Amino acid sequence: MNPAAMAPHGRALLAYADGDTAAVQIIRRDDGNEASIPVSHFFRPPDQFWPVERAALAHCEGHVLDIGAGSGLHTLALEARGLSVTAIDISPDAVAVMQRLGVRDARAGDVYAFDGSTFDTLLMLGHGIGITETLAGLDRFLAHARRLTAAGGRLLVTSLDVRRSDAPENVAYREANRRAGRYVGETRMQVEFAGEAGPYCGWLHVDEETLTQHAATAGWECEIVHSEGSGDYLACLTLE
Repeated sequence: MNPAAMAPHGRALLAYADGDTAAVQIIRRDDGNEASIPVSHFFRPPDQFWPVERAALAHCEGHVLDIGAGSGLHTLALEARGLSVTAIDISPDAVAVMQRLGVRDARAGDVYAFDGSTFDTLLMLGHGIGITETLAGLDRFLAHARRLTAAGGRLLVTSLDVRRSDAPENVAYREANRRAGRYVGETRMQVEFAGEAGPYCGWLHVDEETLTQHAATAGWECEIVHSEGSGDYLACLTLE
């Protein structure tokens, strides 16, 4: 993923940490659909975590790699449980925020350039598997993740089955993807904060069946351990 695409998100986190508690960022899809997200969402305490987040954290063990860690809210919760966590994010501003908040091992960088260490748990919350952008990108990531995972380790990811939404704008977006020969969950979006927008980038929402199929091809066994009516779910992948 182009680091510039996530730069507004990093600036939003930094602004909130600097005292702008009313900060809001905009997520804009390439069909013009927009969502405004209070930046406070990324600074919630553990008692405000969603069920899918709590389920994911409960499945973490050993040395954890938090991929796309953002503000470090999940890393900090795991550290409070006594786990050793390495938190990485493509945004240097996000890493600066994590360091300010006390994350012990926060590093800036692209997960694809991260190698040489193995972890018992790889964690991707907040639909973080979206950074793979496309199904081809998902295959590339699953192959790379094998090299980062210790024997007996696991990869925990959350994603969304976009087919669950019957909102007219979402139905139209899925149909446009189908007509273009793309998978329905391959989204194009940009992040905007304080009037500055990053370039459009891909963001993948992958349904449970498709993830399971691609995981199996890459040598992972996939179990869906939590699912919600909205289409949000948590998958636990283990090496076969």
